[in-house]
Amino acid sequence: MTSSTDSRQILEARAASLVFPRHFVFGAATAAYQTEGAPDADGKGESIWDRFCRRPDAIVDGSSGDIACDSYYRWKDDIAVLGALGLGAYRFSFAWTRLLPTGRGAPNTKGIAFYDRLIDDLLEAGIEPYATLYHWDLPQTLQDAGGWYNRDTADALAEYAALAARSFGDRVKKWTTLNEPWTFCWSGHATGEDAPGLSDGAKGGIVASHHALLGHGKAVPAIRAEVANASVGIVLDLNVAEPASDDQRDAAAAQRFDGAQNRWYLDAVFKGAYPQDMLELYGGLLPSIHAEDNALIAAPIDYLGVNIYRRSVIAAGDELAPISYRRVQPEGSYSAVGYEIWPRSMYDVLGYVNDHYAPKEIYISENGVATRPEQIGADGHVWDELRAAYYVDHLEQVTKAAADGVPVRGYFAWTLMDNFEWAYGYTTPFGITHVDFQTQRRTVKYSGKVYAMIAARRA
Repeated sequence: MTSSTDSRQILEARAASLVFPRHFVFGAATAAYQTEGAPDADGKGESIWDRFCRRPDAIVDGSSGDIACDSYYRWKDDIAVLGALGLGAYRFSFAWTRLLPTGRGAPNTKGIAFYDRLIDDLLEAGIEPYATLYHWDLPQTLQDAGGWYNRDTADALAEYAALAARSFGDRVKKWTTLNEPWTFCWSGHATGEDAPGLSDGAKGGIVASHHALLGHGKAVPAIRAEVANASVGIVLDLNVAEPASDDQRDAAAAQRFDGAQNRWYLDAVFKGAYPQDMLELYGGLLPSIHAEDNALIAAPIDYLGVNIYRRSVIAAGDELAPISYRRVQPEGSYSAVGYEIWPRSMYDVLGYVNDHYAPKEIYISENGVATRPEQIGADGHVWDELRAAYYVDHLEQVTKAAADGVPVRGYFAWTLMDNFEWAYGYTTPFGITHVDFQTQRRTVKYSGKVYAMIAARRA
C-alpha cells in the first residue's frame, strides 16, 4: 500500500515534469462578491447578490458575502499569498456597485480609490492584473428596471466599461467583459438557482443571454476607446457535450445542449450570428434581435477565456424545454458540487474551441475542484491531495493541447482562496489557500504548494 508521503512524491514528480510554452502565464482567480465583503462600505450600492442572499433558503448554509474573505480591507494579505505562490497574474473582478452605486450616473470616488490601491500594489509585487467587469453582481437598481431582460442594461454595461477603462487603463491591459453568461443568464433567470433568482425557464435564459452578449459587444469598443493597447476578451464556461448512448435521441439532445451552452455564445462572438438550429429551436422564445445586433456582438476580441470544470454527458430528457435534455452522471469521482472529475475534458474543450473558432489566444480563466470544508492539521498543513492531483492532471492536459498547437497562453486556478461559493455558501471550498473565516488567516494548502511548483518550473 502506498503511503501518503510516497503518493505526494509521485505527484510532485509528475508536476515537475510538466513543460509549458515560454511566457505561459500562471495565475489565480477570484470574484468581487465572493471575496471583498464590505457590502455598503464607502458608498457601495446594493447588488443582486446582496439582495438574493437575504432570500430565505436561497443559500445552502444561510450565509452571504457580507464579510467573505474581507478583501476590501485585507487585499494586501491576498497579494502576499499570490507572491508566496510565485504567480505572475491575478484575475479579479470589479464590483460594479463599488464604482457606480446605482449602475449608472456619478462614479464613486472611494470605490475607484480602492481598486487604484489594489492595482498599484499588484504591479509593485510584479503581478499583472487581469480585470473582469462583470462577474454576476448586477446593481440592484438596474435589476429593478428589468436587469438583463432590459436591453438598456447593455448600454449601462458599456458606460461602466468606459469608466473602468478610463480609471484603470493606464495600468490594466487585460480586460474581460463578462464572466460565464451561460451560467448567470440561465441559473439566474431560467432555474432561479442564482441571483436574481428568476425561474422563467428557457425564455429567461435566452432573453438575458442576448442582452448580456449585446452588452459585451458594446463594452469592447468602449474599452478600446479608453485604452489604446488593451487586450479585450470574454470568459465563457464551456463543456464538450457527449451523447450518453448511441441512441439518436441522446445524440440530438447532446447537440441541443451544445447549442445552448457552447455554440450560442461562441457563434455569436466569433461568427457574427447565432446558430441557425438554435434559432429554429427557440422560435417564439427569442427576444427582439435588431438588425445591427449580430455585428455589435461580434466586435473583434483579442482572446477567449475558457472556464472548464467538467464534461457533459447528455441524454434525452425534459430539462429546460425545448433544449429537453438530462445530464447523466457516469461512474467515477465527483467534486463536492457534483461535477465529474474528468481531466480529459480540458484537452477536449481546448481542441473544440480551437478547431471550430480559432481564437487568437486562449486562457484557461478558471479551473478547479470543490471539496468539503477542510481543517488545518496539527502539523499546520492542509493536505488536500485530491485538489493537488486535480491540478496536475488538468495541467497535463493543457500541455498536450499546447503541444498540438492550441494557442493556450495561460491558466488561472479557481480559486486563490476559500470564499463565498454562491448558492453553496461556505460549504464547498475551491481554494488553493485555506481561509479561517473567524480570524481571516490565510494558509496555503498542499494544492497551492504543488501549483506553485509548476509555476516556478515554467519560470
